[in-house]
Amino acid sequence: MYEAITIKDIAKALSLSTSTVSRALRGSYEISPETKKLVLEYAEKFNYRPNPIALSLKERRSRSIGVVVTEIANNFFSQAINGIESIAYNRGYHVIISQSHESYEREIVNVQHLSSRSVDGLLVSLSTETVNTDHFKNLHEKGLPIVFFDRIAEGIDTHKVIVDNYKGAYEATDNLIKSGFKKIAHLTSSSHLSITKERLAGYKDALLKNNLPVDEAYIKYCNHGGMITAEVEDAVKELMNLKQKPDAIFAASDRVTISCLSTFKTLGLSVPNDIAIIGFTNSGLIELLNPSLSAVKQPAFEMGQMATELLIQLIESKRPVTQFETRVLQTELTIRESSTKTAKKKK
Repeated sequence: MYEAITIKDIAKALSLSTSTVSRALRGSYEISPETKKLVLEYAEKFNYRPNPIALSLKERRSRSIGVVVTEIANNFFSQAINGIESIAYNRGYHVIISQSHESYEREIVNVQHLSSRSVDGLLVSLSTETVNTDHFKNLHEKGLPIVFFDRIAEGIDTHKVIVDNYKGAYEATDNLIKSGFKKIAHLTSSSHLSITKERLAGYKDALLKNNLPVDEAYIKYCNHGGMITAEVEDAVKELMNLKQKPDAIFAASDRVTISCLSTFKTLGLSVPNDIAIIGFTNSGLIELLNPSLSAVKQPAFEMGQMATELLIQLIESKRPVTQFETRVLQTELTIRESSTKTAKKKK
């Protein structure tokens, strides 16, 4: 196993001073383009990585980023974390990950723990139970850099990275309608989440623009985002006990989608013979399901990368940042057998 090279090693190999190498690695204007190129190419060739301990002592920063998500096992969040780490480690930051498991209380404990460890900033996706965001507001007002992604806190003025939830939901619902389904239910997470509001709006508008009514009996909220299977099971049972049973479901999150499919199996419902479904999921296994699952996919890895870049900009800014932005990434709808009427003919 090779030992990591240091700035001193690079300086010795290239016959430069350590200060010159250090400034070249930081991109200082004081160093000529030729020298920068020489140093950066050597650093890349021998896999140089900044020493977080040395940097933290010099800059009085911990060189660590706290990440607050609901569940690492969720396909979306595991991919987002990969994106976060791909940027953070290359910039000399460690990543400390915590899971709220959709609990407001646990989210507060996690945030207090991370801030007590003097992380340089937080990347946050809210739990389904979180309505009050004072625990984030207080830290934000004290100057701790925070960037929200996916499930955002609308009342805190900072950088945010989301997907076009409205468009993703609209396209999924519109596709079900154009495939011949007219009684489309919507299974979603807690009503106060930003993603829930945006996806619900897309679902409703797709119905209205296709001259179909919005029936509130067809809209079911799962307050723990599908983590508790019984919640989803009860919602599906209620839908299937309606006098006018739905012929399709648009499921609005990864966990809700997977729990919904599990419930169909438990109840003996055949997809799409008894009911069609399009879900929001980033699972790599959906093509292997029988039937294969139609789904809206989010660019989770890119979202993690973008959120991390914005957070590091806040951390390393020389002056207080007052201009913030919300970046919107696009979703991708892939149609498979679970929402296709022709699949009903297959035996």
